[in-house]
Amino acid sequence: MSLLASAQQADLPRHVSLTEAIQQAQANEPIFAAAVAAQKTMKIDSYLAKASLLPSVTYHNQMLYTQPNGQTNQGGQVGTQSSPIFIANNAIHEYTSQASINETVGLKQLADAQVASANSARASAELEIARRGLVSTVVSLYYTVSTAEEKQKVQAEALQEARDFSSLTQKREAVREVAHADVVKAELQLQQRQRDLADATVLASRARLELAVLLFPDPRAAYTTDAPASSPPLPTRDEVNQLASTNNPEIRSALAGLRASDAGVKSAKAAYLPDVALNFTYGIDAPQFAKRGPDNVPNLGYSIGGTLDIPVWDWFSTQKKVKQSEILRDAAKVTLTAAQRRLIATLEESYAEASTARDQLDLLDQSVHTAAESLRLTKLRYAAGEATALEVVDAQNSYLTAQTSQADGLTRFETALAALQVLTGSI
Repeated sequence: MSLLASAQQADLPRHVSLTEAIQQAQANEPIFAAAVAAQKTMKIDSYLAKASLLPSVTYHNQMLYTQPNGQTNQGGQVGTQSSPIFIANNAIHEYTSQASINETVGLKQLADAQVASANSARASAELEIARRGLVSTVVSLYYTVSTAEEKQKVQAEALQEARDFSSLTQKREAVREVAHADVVKAELQLQQRQRDLADATVLASRARLELAVLLFPDPRAAYTTDAPASSPPLPTRDEVNQLASTNNPEIRSALAGLRASDAGVKSAKAAYLPDVALNFTYGIDAPQFAKRGPDNVPNLGYSIGGTLDIPVWDWFSTQKKVKQSEILRDAAKVTLTAAQRRLIATLEESYAEASTARDQLDLLDQSVHTAAESLRLTKLRYAAGEATALEVVDAQNSYLTAQTSQADGLTRFETALAALQVLTGSI
């Protein structure tokens, strides 16, 4: 019995909530995955840029053998030794085992680290923008599925209503209560409803497939969704303004881009300044791989080096790079101000849309009830011979339009509310 119950449960369509749909889409959508990868790589770039400011340590080991030339020299050691045939080498046998610490100090390195840090912040903001865009898409598709299925149900009911009316006209024609024109009108209405139901079925199937592409390995998988809430709450204007002003990724991205551009200008100007390279080496570089050589001469020791490179002439390349970075900085300023203006406009548009859609829900409910009552009364009048078939058809069309508008109105409000939530980062 339990196996049968398990099999039946396995055949049931999977129920998917809006939260689960968003999570599944984030795991499957390639553009969002690319944004995640970009954010992670930029974060690593920022770490590498900061790490380059710190001293690097290497442990170098080398053994050289050079053919002797038959002569002898002192070679830096006590006594004489055979001279190597290559003048660049110090001895016939040379062993190197040294720990080397290197550090380069310059304004360019600091500026490059600031650029990388700003780019990492911008990539994080771009990831949030991609996430919110994906959420908006999923919400729209999610409620489109519910609306399409509701419209399909409404069309099926309208088709049944048209069948009943067609049957009624045929019966009344048989007893000579109405003219054949009523039967023709009812048949035309029935045929139209059959076409409408077929179109609604196709649209519902298409909506389900569009959402399933983001959720399942097989888009043909059966699933169910939640219908839009009848009267979900709408946040106040002050709450929306506060959240949107403090939690907007477009503004964060533009600010990070401006910081990166400022640091880029600083990095370009740093080419006018000298860089200091420091080196500390400790170990051996001797003809013997040992702490001490002949006559107890020490082989183990250290050396310290410093280099100062002063730029003198580069055919105005640095000047052009500075100009180039300043042009990019000016463009980043324009992007920031445009993002600020767009935020204000989008906030006003989104809240007005959500508020209007919410206010219309009650009117849509009243329209459905009024149209249903009108249809009921018109059918009674037709049965009593006081109304025409055209009036019945008009009442049917009005009722169908009211039901369809109600389904669209619920989806419109849910989508507008989700847009506000996405704008404020609360979803």
